[in-house]
Amino acid sequence: MAELFGKKITKQELIERVGTIAQIAGVKKVRFADGPEEGVEACIFRTGSGLSFTVAAGRGMDISHADWCGRTLGFMTSVGEISSKYYEPEGKGWLRSFFGGLLTTCGLTQVGSPCEDNEQRLGLHGRISNIPSRNFCCGSEWQGDDYVLWAQGEVRETAFYGENLLLTRRISAKLGENIIWINDTVENQGFEPTPHMILYHFNAGFPCVDAGSKIILPTASATPRDSGYSEDGYDIVGSPTTGCTERVYYHEMNSDANGKVTAGIVNPNIGDGFGFYIRYNKNELPFFTQWKLEAPGKYVIGLEPGNCHVEGRVKERERGTLQMLSPGEKRSYSLEIGVITSYKELESITK
Repeated sequence: MAELFGKKITKQELIERVGTIAQIAGVKKVRFADGPEEGVEACIFRTGSGLSFTVAAGRGMDISHADWCGRTLGFMTSVGEISSKYYEPEGKGWLRSFFGGLLTTCGLTQVGSPCEDNEQRLGLHGRISNIPSRNFCCGSEWQGDDYVLWAQGEVRETAFYGENLLLTRRISAKLGENIIWINDTVENQGFEPTPHMILYHFNAGFPCVDAGSKIILPTASATPRDSGYSEDGYDIVGSPTTGCTERVYYHEMNSDANGKVTAGIVNPNIGDGFGFYIRYNKNELPFFTQWKLEAPGKYVIGLEPGNCHVEGRVKERERGTLQMLSPGEKRSYSLEIGVITSYKELESITK
């Protein structure tokens, strides 16, 4: 049963009070019509709780803009929701189409630093976020007294004489709730074993990120990726600082008995606290990377569960942690993103 405006409400009670459910919540398909975003298909979710977010069908079904009651959750780069036709796969060209957003997916065969593996040049963070989806559709439906909003589609990363991996993604939310669910399945539809790297690049931005914001990680240990800085201060957010460079940490995360891990960020100086959490299964995504950048115009905290590190396929292979998909093999990943709007909600995820 949905909760709207502070009270529980049944399907019958709600439909008696509106001409259409779209008055309160829904999913709407759109196509961007200006600048380098022109032609990108997307759908906009409104849950009726104040949560609104955009799923970019033309960009791997990633989540670009997201806000709650007008307060932005993610970080949007100066690039914008640019069309994948401008994607530059070589080297660090990926950065020219990195919109940030609430979620950018990295993979499916390469994550992290550019490298050359078996005579194949692999660019930064892989191709999947720059591939438009096929069979994309969205809708909403009553399931008892719950009204479910959803979008689903397929994103294929493939090449002749190369890989053939299919990502099937479903993103859903419910009327009256502040939660987004992501359910992914990656299948090797080729006939050879294929490297499989995937990382969920969640990007927190202002006002979630500000001086005094708290980064909430159930970490057993934190290791800097690079020399020159220590693990101290990974959970502290300062003000934007000219000349600041990125810091990247690998975390060994504690999980519950079922493998669930909850991480988040909250700004305690907005109302009763404002931010978001992510929840995932460590059995599916055993590694966690934190990205911290506090430069002017590049003020962002990345929370990044994945099945790999972020130094490229060659180093992943050298580590002995490169995962492979056999022909016909499938891997499934389930994640939850929720808005934090009070200290009570913050306490519930930090217990």
